Amino acid sequence: MVKATFTLDEVTVARLRRTADRLGRPQSQIVRDAIRDYADHVGRLGDEERTRLLDAFDRLVPRIPSKTAAAVDAELGALRAARRKGGRRRRA
Repeated sequence: MVKATFTLDEVTVARLRRTADRLGRPQSQIVRDAIRDYADHVGRLGDEERTRLLDAFDRLVPRIPSKTAAAVDAELGALRAARRKGGRRRRA
């Protein structure tokens, strides 16, 4: 184990002491558990963010065109060929 010194506000210290008393564990164990739990959850989406992203996914998936890859390739080929020809030669 490594000893470390941290500065905590009074409210946090009171919470730490109450939690340690309630669980019958040393305060250092409570801090270790809290840091482990926090580190395990950092970077994960919260419920609100997850719901927002799933809603966006549900809105966007039905808008994905149902063309086959071959149809898309043919359309892109036609567009490229039209661009190579120089477009309109006369005013519209």
